[in-house]
Amino acid sequence: MLDFNTVIEFSSTYCIPICAFLIPANLVATASTIIFTQLHHPTIHIWQTAFIASILALLMILHVFAWFMIGVVMAPTYILLGLGSMCLLANLIAILPHRRYAFPT
Repeated sequence: MLDFNTVIEFSSTYCIPICAFLIPANLVATASTIIFTQLHHPTIHIWQTAFIASILALLMILHVFAWFMIGVVMAPTYILLGLGSMCLLANLIAILPHRRYAFPT
């Protein structure tokens, strides 16, 4: 069973390494999705990069929510929440034109 107290404690204990990984990973993965979309790569490549980038963005958002739950409300928490939300939105926008090709009839 998943214990949220353990997850929140992990998030607060290892905040610097988590952010040091997630910030560049979010930016690189989302940029890859945008670049693949602009260069008209195959749809499966766009979906794969968007999936990976969306998972990273959701992890960033969950990390920020863990900080909100323990009462840390500062500028970096809002900045990281905005970054995660923008990356998630960019990935969604990148895959929307390709949704008709996802499930051929």
